[in-house]
Amino acid sequence: MYTIKPIRNDVDHEAALAEVDRLWGAEAGTSQADTLEVLAILIDDYEKTRWPIDRLEPVDAIKAHMEMNGLSQADLSKLFGSESRASEILNRRRRLTVDMIAKLTKAWGLPADWLVQPYEIATKASSERQRPGQELIRQRLMSLKRERSRLGDREAEKEGQLGTRKKTA
Repeated sequence: MYTIKPIRNDVDHEAALAEVDRLWGAEAGTSQADTLEVLAILIDDYEKTRWPIDRLEPVDAIKAHMEMNGLSQADLSKLFGSESRASEILNRRRRLTVDMIAKLTKAWGLPADWLVQPYEIATKASSERQRPGQELIRQRLMSLKRERSRLGDREAEKEGQLGTRKKTA
């Protein structure tokens, strides 16, 4: 039987994780479920201390949230009511307003304290310096998309050929 104790090192952490795996799915209201809940709190506390996560700048936090949740710039545009406003924010040409922060917090659940931090705005000179690199990235992404599309077409052709072979066999 596992004895609940503070997690002070990686060995304790591993043991607690193993116990969580064992207890996973415990029925609510049981002592196993209570143990699971306490272990989850202890593990979370240890992980936050052992492997702290640096807070992202507001724009990076928005971009990360969009990526993790399958959201696009169009979704941000709907939230802000303007395609150009969303573009300006994501490209750091405009600062977030209190109204935008409130919308992001209410609609997407982003913590307001993540969004109210100061951050750099792109100057015209820095934007011009970044354009060639951004263009290379855009070209590389387009190249990857074309390659994926070609691979998808080849796979579809193979499946079609296999299907034909199966029918004649």
